[in-house]
Amino acid sequence: MANVLVFAESRAGELRKVALEAVTAARRLTELSGGGAVHVLLAGAAGIGSKAEPLAAHGADKVLVLEHAGFALHNPEALAATLAQLLSSGTYAYGLFSGTSHGRDLSPRVAAKLGVGLIPDLTGFTVENGAVVGQHPINNGKVIATLALSGSPTLLSVRPAAFTPAPAERALVAESITSAADPAASRVKVIELKQGNTDKIDLNDAAVVIAGGRGLKVADNFKLCDDLAEAFGNAAVGATRAVTDEGWRPHSDQIGQTGRNVSPDLYIAAGISGAIQHLAGMRTSRTIVAINKDKDAPIFKIADYGIVGDALEVLPVLTEAVRAAKAS
Repeated sequence: MANVLVFAESRAGELRKVALEAVTAARRLTELSGGGAVHVLLAGAAGIGSKAEPLAAHGADKVLVLEHAGFALHNPEALAATLAQLLSSGTYAYGLFSGTSHGRDLSPRVAAKLGVGLIPDLTGFTVENGAVVGQHPINNGKVIATLALSGSPTLLSVRPAAFTPAPAERALVAESITSAADPAASRVKVIELKQGNTDKIDLNDAAVVIAGGRGLKVADNFKLCDDLAEAFGNAAVGATRAVTDEGWRPHSDQIGQTGRNVSPDLYIAAGISGAIQHLAGMRTSRTIVAINKDKDAPIFKIADYGIVGDALEVLPVLTEAVRAAKAS
């Protein structure tokens, strides 16, 4: 039986969408390996156990609940010690993380403690002769590398939005556990969590992303992107680095090599030429729509649909079309 241990991310006491994506990926991993159970570590302050139900609804056979005031914020040292202890028990063939900033901080620590390999940021995988064979974007996303890793346990992380959360109802089985290390004694301490506008959907949680570039000309024209996102209802607004460097949008909205990686169902690039650094953060989106006045803009090479036109004229038309479609 190839059991999988998943680390479920939470923020400010709330379960993140990437946690459900990770459970879905783990469920797939057990199927490819001939069967096994999916166990999930859910860590946080007192009360985090109340967030376990969605994990069971998406395929978690057991949720290991770790409640301690020291886990109210990300605590990589104590979490790594606990995960390493669980993974070294012989119960699990695989350890699975989300390829987020927290996952990129945590998973190498666990791998180092166990002395095993890690294949990160996978957009897909299979299992061949006991080895995980996964697809990992490299060279700013211009090349998709195929990586294989075997051993026990095998550690991997999956890119946010690469797996769509899928219902796989299980009866909730929760087990309280204790940390393998004193959270209060950690040398690395996260002392504060600053969140942006919590009234808006996070870029990594949005099914639709509308991203704007310098083709929008001035900061005020980003209202056209905001209007389209509001029309969809399940959308977030992102931007290129040039835009955030100009101060038109906060840096938390930046998508690309030095910003956020997103893989929504629909990505609308408005006034974005398609610099390779930007493509690195969005080219795994399921459907890409590009709007640009330059018919030779690089963004059209990866777009599923292209509109040659002024984004300032096209965006309002799209917004009205979306509103009309939803009204009908």
